[in-house]
This record gives sequence, structure tokens and C-alpha cells, in this order.
Amino acid sequence: MSAPVVRQQVLVLYLSTSALDSEVVGWARYDGTGRTSPTTGDSDEPPYRTGVAALCDGWRLIQASPLIPPYPGHEYDVSFLKHEFFFERLVNVS
Repeated sequence: MSAPVVRQQVLVLYLSTSALDSEVVGWARYDGTGRTSPTTGDSDEPPYRTGVAALCDGWRLIQASPLIPPYPGHEYDVSFLKHEFFFERLVNVS
């Protein structure tokens, strides 16, 4: 009997604030199972409303971006989405 083959799925959620229960404003998914690609199944609706909702669905939080205050005079500059949270889920593919 062979052991199950496990692959990682990664979900990146960009939230409106640093709070895990704030609204999702952007996202990306990466599927190590090979069942989907990052460009398939895209939707205008986020996969979860908040980061907490992803936790409730079995995703594990593995990284949250550090909070970095803006430099004086640059508080309203447009830049990258700074409230980035990485989640993972391990899936059996055998």
C-alpha cells in the first residue's frame, strides 16, 4: 500500500487593513496539485470575504506582512497592497 501523495495549495489574500477579519481587496491562488492554474477559475468575487473565513475553511495562515509606517509626506502615495496574508492547505492527490 502506497502512502498518500500530498501537495500544497497557496492562497494569498490582500486585506483592507492589517486585521485578519477585514475585507479582502485582492487575491491570488497557486495550486501545487496541478488541477488548476493561477489563471483558471478567476472571478471578480474573492474566494473568501475575510482572512478569518479562509481559516474557518481549513486554510492555515503561514505569513502576514509586517506593518511598516509610511515615510512622512508619503501617507497617500499609491503603491503595493501592503496587508498581505499567505495561507496554505495540504491536499491528498493520490
